[in-house]
Amino acid sequence: MSYVIKNDLIEQAKQVVSPNFNQRPDHKVINAIVIHCISLPPENSNTQAVEQFFTNQLDFSTHPYFQTISHLKVSAHLLISKAGEITQFVPFNLRAWHAGVSNLYGETDCNDFSIGIELEGRDDATFTPIQYQQLVACVKAMLITYPHISRERIVGHSDIAPGRKTDPGPRFDWGLFDKLLALKS
Repeated sequence: MSYVIKNDLIEQAKQVVSPNFNQRPDHKVINAIVIHCISLPPENSNTQAVEQFFTNQLDFSTHPYFQTISHLKVSAHLLISKAGEITQFVPFNLRAWHAGVSNLYGETDCNDFSIGIELEGRDDATFTPIQYQQLVACVKAMLITYPHISRERIVGHSDIAPGRKTDPGPRFDWGLFDKLLALKS
């Protein structure tokens, strides 16, 4: 499978607009990808709940955990569900609110220059084969469209926010990711 990015959108992705974004600073070039994972609720993810959370439509009264995140306004550029469905919430040229306090090779505020990709799932669980295939297909399209991204700048949330974040977690198979991507690190 291969994807086409046109006007900063993956043409084949489901488009759901999140209000949780702003403009990238003028001098910032897209040069990194941050891989995350999310499970809402944590013990049994519901893709619809994630979409609602990223679009500020989640009913926080429906689960005790949701009340602990009710103050947050976040989004990612993409969500890849366990079934492999790709949903885009924010065009890539805009600044999605996915990284928080972060640092990549001395450059702070990674939201300014990165694309955030969420995998549905927990950081202590395995991801599905279709999620890896879809992730790699998306990343390949991004590498073509945004030439300043290199393999060294494709990182986990835990890499840019160590001690604060653990995703995508120890069960994320970076070796498989690299094998499917077929790039040398």
